[in-house]
Amino acid sequence: MNNNPSQENVETEGISSKNVKNESYRSVLMLAYQSLGVVYGDLSTSPLYVYKTTFSGKLSLHENDEEIYGVLSFIFWTFTLIALFKYVFIVMSADDNGEVLSAVSGVKHKITGLHENYVVLISCVVLVGLFSLQHCGTHKVAFMFAPIITTWLVSISVIGMYNIIKWNPRIYHALSPVYMLKFLHSTGVEGWISLGGVVLSITGVEAMFADLGHFSTLSIKIAFTFLVYPSLILAYLGEAAFLSKHHEDIQRSFYKAIPEAVFWPVFVVATFASVVGSQAVISATFSLVNQCCALNCFPHVKTMHTSNQICGQIYIPEVNWMLMCLCLAVTIGLRDTNMLGHAYGLAVTIVMFVSTCLMALVILIVWKQRLIGAIAFFMFFGSIELLYISASISKVHKGGWIPVVLSILFMCSMYTWYYGTMKKHEYDDENKVSMNRILSSGPSLGIVRVPGIGLIYTSLVSGVPAVFGHFVTTLPAFHQVLVFVCIKYVQVPHIDEEHRLLITRVGSKECNMFRCVVRYGYRDLLQENYDFENRLVFSLMQYVETEDQFWKPMTPCEYEPLEQSSYEYKAMNTAVDDREKSTHSEEAMLIMRAKESGVTYIFGHCSVKAKKSSSILKKLGIDIVYAFLNQNCREPEALLNVPHTSLLEVGMVYYV
Repeated sequence: MNNNPSQENVETEGISSKNVKNESYRSVLMLAYQSLGVVYGDLSTSPLYVYKTTFSGKLSLHENDEEIYGVLSFIFWTFTLIALFKYVFIVMSADDNGEVLSAVSGVKHKITGLHENYVVLISCVVLVGLFSLQHCGTHKVAFMFAPIITTWLVSISVIGMYNIIKWNPRIYHALSPVYMLKFLHSTGVEGWISLGGVVLSITGVEAMFADLGHFSTLSIKIAFTFLVYPSLILAYLGEAAFLSKHHEDIQRSFYKAIPEAVFWPVFVVATFASVVGSQAVISATFSLVNQCCALNCFPHVKTMHTSNQICGQIYIPEVNWMLMCLCLAVTIGLRDTNMLGHAYGLAVTIVMFVSTCLMALVILIVWKQRLIGAIAFFMFFGSIELLYISASISKVHKGGWIPVVLSILFMCSMYTWYYGTMKKHEYDDENKVSMNRILSSGPSLGIVRVPGIGLIYTSLVSGVPAVFGHFVTTLPAFHQVLVFVCIKYVQVPHIDEEHRLLITRVGSKECNMFRCVVRYGYRDLLQENYDFENRLVFSLMQYVETEDQFWKPMTPCEYEPLEQSSYEYKAMNTAVDDREKSTHSEEAMLIMRAKESGVTYIFGHCSVKAKKSSSILKKLGIDIVYAFLNQNCREPEALLNVPHTSLLEVGMVYYV
């Protein structure tokens, strides 16, 4: 951070506060526009299948106006209470500082001879194309998809108004909650089960919160409140108005309600919009996986930045292709939009209920509100969501089992990774080398000290790792400067770059041993070109000079950046030369000379195995599942951008 006041004045000179605010407004509006192409694709395409899925069971025998009015009333109040009030007004305030197929299947209403296999094939091709675009990044994808969703929302709202005026101008009466009670009274069990289809009207609302890292809270709220919400309400009203006069078209009501003159243009837009619909889940998955990695609940994977302005816009190749394979498997395996709807409905209702439970804890613990407020929130929204969960559970055998099985598999894998990682850390902590034993050997630590800097990677923030003791026992020689490096994620969203490296001394000055804790917030992203080596050496020199002479630490204006993520090595030499004449410490010069001799990274290549006395379940989890995940995750040296020529691995076996 540059503390030079003149630099700050230069940057702000000639820019009024009004211009700054206007620029901020423009940025928010631009993000709101982009969010349409990423966040709201899923939610916006719900009208394609909501009525169709709701009336797909025995409820199809009750196709009269009162049932249609009742379903519309459920859709309106569910959409308003859950999407608008819960997520937009409440959940998004807790900001921490299977439809592709549905649109393609619409072509069968015009080309009746089209075989189902062709529909599935087209859907698979579209899916592969969508996932192939992800490497472009959220920014480019959003600009590509935003016009599609905007056109789609405008189209369905205009068609909705057309159907209201032409078929039933008094359809707004169905918004009365009374029709919900009449619906349940007249349809009984069939009506209750059909609510699993109604809940599809809010599939995608959870993406608003999950995709916060890619945009901003205000931008997502603006897009939903002023465009998405009114457009979808008009669409549902218009389709209900059409259905009130065409009961026989219940299974193809969306496409039948489109005026003949504009059918094909709307169909093309619907197809593209459905493709975009999957984008919300894809982007949200990238964010969630990244945060799970930070919390040690998921193996480390390669994370790529796709934006220079918004740090949360990321791309994870492995997760992208894994999602693609799962989507293709589900599309080919189910081959039916109703079954996809059942699977999606159960997944969404469970996710929403979990969000309600966690939000109640946020209200109580984080916001420090009264217990009655948290209970009221949970009881109100939780009761609504439990009603939909109870309705969706009855569809488990019709496709709802898919998200249940996948959730169990992923949860077990994540728990196994977390358990194995914690056990590995406990083993390190219990078997670390005694500091007194090392220091009692004198400044040379009882081993030969050779020129250079040795960086020993460890998960411990204190003490000497067992890998060091194992190394010097086998080869009693080590580098002139020793640094124990530990990467830690802390329970805050972001860590400023100036506070990224925490340097402390280990032992006396004569030992030349240090500890460096590299700290990341759980929403920070590891940069591919992060120049760790030069930053570390600079921080070590800064630390010893500050420790010795208590002068103010150097600021970045005293060295010249090569680029945003690296430091000019020559600049450090210049800074050293300038201070060497006056107060530069000998230890700093020692570190500089050691850097010139070379830096070696020492990593423990550890195999974790369950003890022989462990249960069969533990052996299965540790020896097979954890071993597989550990073998296929990203290695620690990749996180620090370690050159292979400087890498040294020490093999060890941990029995936990």
